[in-house]
Amino acid sequence: MRKHFDDQIAQLGEQMMAMGALVENTIERAIRALQTDDMAEAAAIRDGDHVVDEKEREVEAMCIHMLLQQQPVARDLRTISAALKMITDMERIGDQAEDIAEIIGFLNGHSGEECAFVGHMARAAISMVTGSVDAFVRQEVTLAHQVIAKDDVVDEDFRKVKATLIDWIAQRPDDGEYALDLLMLSLIHISEPTRPISI
Repeated sequence: MRKHFDDQIAQLGEQMMAMGALVENTIERAIRALQTDDMAEAAAIRDGDHVVDEKEREVEAMCIHMLLQQQPVARDLRTISAALKMITDMERIGDQAEDIAEIIGFLNGHSGEECAFVGHMARAAISMVTGSVDAFVRQEVTLAHQVIAKDDVVDEDFRKVKATLIDWIAQRPDDGEYALDLLMLSLIHISEPTRPISI
């Protein structure tokens, strides 16, 4: 019985990693579309949001099945509960990547390249997603703390983005709306990264 449950936990980890990879890819595509003003790619991201949603439902069903079938306690229960919380966070990240794709349509041919820290924030967010899932699957506390520390990097990038955009508005008041759109993108990045649940 225990071996069967351990096998299910291993399968859960694999599905979590698959979902993390989907989310990471969506963020990468959204930022690439932003930087190249690729409206077709932005539309594809919006249309493909259901893929992440379907993966969330698949992993959620796996967790519920394990809870009902195995009735786990203590550490096992915490592992499954953490997985349920993390997939909710990752699904939200996928939704926010879709929000980035939607905002691209309002940039009027501009791209985020004018504010390089936006791309840097996205890469940091992707790294946090990867690290969070790895920490969960490997039950690696040190890696979890490294992910948490990266949150400070994202916060610092946001401060730089905000300062850059304030200067941008002062020098080019006609582009104020564009600067505000970039600020909205930055706020999305701040709420994107997921932190590993205590393991």
